[in-house]
Amino acid sequence: MAAQVTQGRSGWGRVGAIVLLLTALLSLIMVAFAWPATRSGVHDIPLAVAGPPQATSQVVRQLEAKRPGAFDVRVVGDTAAAERLIKDREVYGAIDLTSGKPQLIVASAASPVVAQALQQVALALAPSQGDAAVVRDLVPLPSDDPRGAGLSAGSLPLVLGGIMAAGLLTNLVAGIWRRVAGALAFAVTGGLALVGILQYWLGSLAGDYWANSGVVALSIAATALTLLGLESLLGLRGLGLGAAVMMLLGNPLSGLTSAPEMLPSGWGALGQYLPPGAAGALLRSTAFFDGAAAAPHVLVLAVWALFGLALVVAAAVRPRARRAEAPASELAAA
Repeated sequence: MAAQVTQGRSGWGRVGAIVLLLTALLSLIMVAFAWPATRSGVHDIPLAVAGPPQATSQVVRQLEAKRPGAFDVRVVGDTAAAERLIKDREVYGAIDLTSGKPQLIVASAASPVVAQALQQVALALAPSQGDAAVVRDLVPLPSDDPRGAGLSAGSLPLVLGGIMAAGLLTNLVAGIWRRVAGALAFAVTGGLALVGILQYWLGSLAGDYWANSGVVALSIAATALTLLGLESLLGLRGLGLGAAVMMLLGNPLSGLTSAPEMLPSGWGALGQYLPPGAAGALLRSTAFFDGAAAAPHVLVLAVWALFGLALVVAAAVRPRARRAEAPASELAAA
């Protein structure tokens, strides 16, 4: 028997199959990470245009002519209304025409990539307006990290935290409820540690430390509990499937390094329904916008965490149901 097993593992056909499988997996990873990055662009970016009707209608026509489909424009009457939309995270920026001289209002904290794209648009519109647009950053990134590099780099640890927690607890801890307790405890300590590094060491985050830590903790818990639930029902296959979804879909589609609207059409919206995307958007809200537009992202993360707990409960109840059925079947056989 041992000789047959050894022969099966050492066959050249098996080597070839493994090579093909590894090639397919590597190709899948490349597509998952490179495709959104290489196909990113401006798609339906929410943008406000403020000013008198004649001036705003002219700018709206120019935007549509020069960049068709690039912007989802909202026309408002004054600067205050445009700023309110930016602070409420309903738009990424505004072209303000109220003073007669065009002004571009951006929020680099919402997305430095989008802010840069809007500046390029303002330059393109400048000749028709007579003067170059003045740029004002309404919600800037911290001075210690003006490019937002720390927050962008933090997208991967947000995903890996939950995956590592589920993987290690599954292999090193016996008992599903002990694993759940360990995942929740690590979510708290991991959130405090990651935000401490980003906020106090690297200076990449602003806002309330405890609120930001709560966001990261909820993100880790959502991922870890989902993976623990899948593993408890499906075994290692479930754990691998969940990790693949979070890493190969959730991370590249999160939009944290640019913006969901910069990803290929539809994929950015999908990413916001996965824990990495929801966590990234929520962290920007709590860190820079006083929690504006946070509720949908909190709901997404809470649903994933509850989904994972539901799977754990289902796995815990299933053996009990089987044990209850066993005496009945024995009686019927007798």
